Amino acid sequence: MALFTISADSHITEPADCYADRIDPKFRDRAPVGATDDTMGAVMDIDNGRSRIPYGMIAAAGRPAESIHPFMFVGWDELHQGGWDPAARLTEQDRDGVSTEILYPSVGMLLCNHPDVDFKKACFDAYNLWITEFQSHAPARLVGLGQTALRSVEEGVDDLQHIAELGLRGAMLPGYAGCHADGDYDDHRWDPLWRAAVELDMPLSFHILTTGVDEMTGGKFRGPKMNSFLGIIRGCQDIIGTLIFGGVFERHPELRVVCVEADAGWVPHWMYRADHAFDRHRNWLSADADLTRPPSEYFRENVYVTFQDDLVAFRVTDLLNHERLMWANDHPHSDSTWPDSQAVIAEHTAHLTPPVRDDILWRNCARLYNLDVPTSIATEALT
Repeated sequence: MALFTISADSHITEPADCYADRIDPKFRDRAPVGATDDTMGAVMDIDNGRSRIPYGMIAAAGRPAESIHPFMFVGWDELHQGGWDPAARLTEQDRDGVSTEILYPSVGMLLCNHPDVDFKKACFDAYNLWITEFQSHAPARLVGLGQTALRSVEEGVDDLQHIAELGLRGAMLPGYAGCHADGDYDDHRWDPLWRAAVELDMPLSFHILTTGVDEMTGGKFRGPKMNSFLGIIRGCQDIIGTLIFGGVFERHPELRVVCVEADAGWVPHWMYRADHAFDRHRNWLSADADLTRPPSEYFRENVYVTFQDDLVAFRVTDLLNHERLMWANDHPHSDSTWPDSQAVIAEHTAHLTPPVRDDILWRNCARLYNLDVPTSIATEALT
């Protein structure tokens, strides 16, 4: 019997006209636009081709490992049509046994690292309009999140309000705020943003590959290229540490943030080392915030973590707060478990009790985003 699941991290692949048709007219000539490259096939051109994103690499779910390469030609007709067609999307997720999914961007992830914050703002505003249209096809199953460039604290608060008014359930923030003049995220000047998220009941997400320091290119990691794949979770870990040690959760105990696609098996050790640093070394490390609890307690309560293929995460549920773990299938990205998610989770969760298993596979996500779950499913899960 298939297990009921909600994917806490899935992705659309922005269509060719996603940005250009909705962007502020003064940025239209630079807007990301779909094209066909002679070598890579379907691509998204950004800034008049100054950068080019191969869609065959992004939408590689279900492809054999030997075909996953940025320079392998993949035409638009070979991509998962559910990346931009909501009707096709439901069919693709039915095949994987996924009831509902939280939708993140693809191109929008990489735009988080764009140096021109005005251009980034224009792109994110356009995307928010498009994803609102996309989710309207089946709002009970397609749950979109908005994006904000955070050019200022005040604008960020306004963006969260607008994202909520559009009917989007949360917001994805760039790994670094666009307004560096207001400091990093632990700076007290960002407190109005955190308060707004709490008041709007809006979870805030930080996704891998959005900090500029966790990219797999540009020589940011030493050794063979394979080593860079293991390093991409570091950006999210740094954000979590900044929020915890900087006292953000101390000041805003109801704030909920989501660490997205950075796996979860490492969390118990991170919490243990964080507590060790706090207990043993906080005097000479000159902590900037007066924490009233061990760092691990903030992590347990305030930080949700999504993962897809992470057997270790299911094995260490007793060492962390399993009510903050959220499974995802990451469709249609190359690290996705689609279309074999049911087989993967059946194996990985076989040792768990049904209540713990269901918390991780769907209930935690449903609670966080206030999702409606069929009464029959909810009743069955509680009996």
